[in-house]
Amino acid sequence: MATSAATGSLPSYLVPTSASSRRRAHRIRASTTSVEGAMDVVSEAELREKGFMGMRKTKLVCTVGPACLDALPALARGGMGVARVNLCHGGRDWHRAAMTEVRRLNEEEGFCVSLMVDTEGSQLLVADHGGATSVKAEDCSEWLFTSKKTDKVHPFTMHVNFDKFSEGILVGDELVVDGGMATFEVTEKIGNDLRCKCTDPGLLLPRAKLSFWRDGKLIERNFGLPTLSAKDWADIEFGITEGVDCIALSFVKDANDIKDLKTYLSRRSLEHIKIFAKIESLEALKNLKEIIEASDGVMVARGDLGVQVPLEQIPAIQEAIVELCRNLNKPVIVASQLLESMVEYPTPTRAEVADVSEAVRQYADAIMLSAESAVGAFPEKALSVLRAASERMESWSREENMQRFLPQHQLAIALPDRISEQICNSAVEMANNLAVDAIFVYTKHGHMASLLSRNRPNPPIFAFTDNASSRKSMNLYWGVIPLQLPLSNSMDDNFNNTIRLMKSKGSVKPGDSVLVVADSDLNQPCGATSVYQSIQVRLVD
Repeated sequence: MATSAATGSLPSYLVPTSASSRRRAHRIRASTTSVEGAMDVVSEAELREKGFMGMRKTKLVCTVGPACLDALPALARGGMGVARVNLCHGGRDWHRAAMTEVRRLNEEEGFCVSLMVDTEGSQLLVADHGGATSVKAEDCSEWLFTSKKTDKVHPFTMHVNFDKFSEGILVGDELVVDGGMATFEVTEKIGNDLRCKCTDPGLLLPRAKLSFWRDGKLIERNFGLPTLSAKDWADIEFGITEGVDCIALSFVKDANDIKDLKTYLSRRSLEHIKIFAKIESLEALKNLKEIIEASDGVMVARGDLGVQVPLEQIPAIQEAIVELCRNLNKPVIVASQLLESMVEYPTPTRAEVADVSEAVRQYADAIMLSAESAVGAFPEKALSVLRAASERMESWSREENMQRFLPQHQLAIALPDRISEQICNSAVEMANNLAVDAIFVYTKHGHMASLLSRNRPNPPIFAFTDNASSRKSMNLYWGVIPLQLPLSNSMDDNFNNTIRLMKSKGSVKPGDSVLVVADSDLNQPCGATSVYQSIQVRLVD
């Protein structure tokens, strides 16, 4: 009885839930056909199980790899909203098989999973020992780092991918592998090669990333290589052919990298493919605001960023990027090593769960599994942990910050755009103050949905669009559940049709309150100067 009394006095977000109840909450029965206008089966199950305020706001991204290809249906049921295919690894046949399976899940089983591909980028200074697994570098062992190509494996030798990797490097400089997995001191320069002594022993993985440091500072060098290599352009063409929704651009240096790719896509009428900039270098941090403004979204690639930035700076950098992205109305994904221990173990460390929770507390739009789902032993469990941790932190944050209005940076200059911003800011403030159950927005291109999401409202945002590409792009907006169905110019007709649809699914009931936002882009082309937007509060009959 004492336990019951103590539990009863706790806030709801601190009451423990059993593993079995979590499994029940995530058990989804997929439909056999894809119905236009139907909510995706994951959101539908969440709404029935937990109600409007219990719906998860933070989106989940899974990197697809050998460990999870057969588990893709289970990952989709577990809440995967975006399937990321890293084109650095694997071959075309494998990539195509993964994307085909994701499309099948969407078309046949009622899911709404977006497809993202990663370019490899000009990854400078990648070294390989030639083996298939990791090799231990022992303390004081001598190693040769060389750019000479060979098909043989030589002991105590790392082959670097760039001929001029040793330019500007001095004896006594520090060579750091994979952001600190192992550290060496340069003891001798032999032509273009470096002989080094291990000063901090550790594991050398295949395709390890190198960085050089002097007096505690990164040695910055610009070798003039393009962000997009010939292989990257071929990969982009492959992604376009396979119908991807997003391209994550690796090793972005400045805004021009984004603009060049957007221009290329625009010339081919492929503007619906969204470009995400991966922030993973000091150069990107120096041009951060311009890169974010030019892109459609951002990925905080903490693993590669940690190769060039002291580890103690990563948390502050992450928080600053997340806040800047929200202010500039660009979705942001926090990625890399969130649950790294689950590559090998079935449960994460408590520190990793705290790391996930912190990204959610910062209002990141999405959090991402990398190796945990791609090559890990427990991809489904890792996603389950990611989902449970994000749901619990959202519940806590909602209880603690109820009706708190986030300060907004004004984006728009033209009057119509400023009106859109003010409409959405006011709509969220009203929704929070009135404690409505949900926000409905009717939009063709998704812009108003993004402005509502930017304010991080308490109720979920149901975004109705008649554009399939817009639905997929809204999949990465915080708190937005995108649905596709025919829309008219009549707000009353749209509302009545969507209520009828959701009633038929048991998703709404009489007495539910809905704040409705109408977007002028329903019957206007992009860039139109006339504005017709409104806010209404409706009760479901």
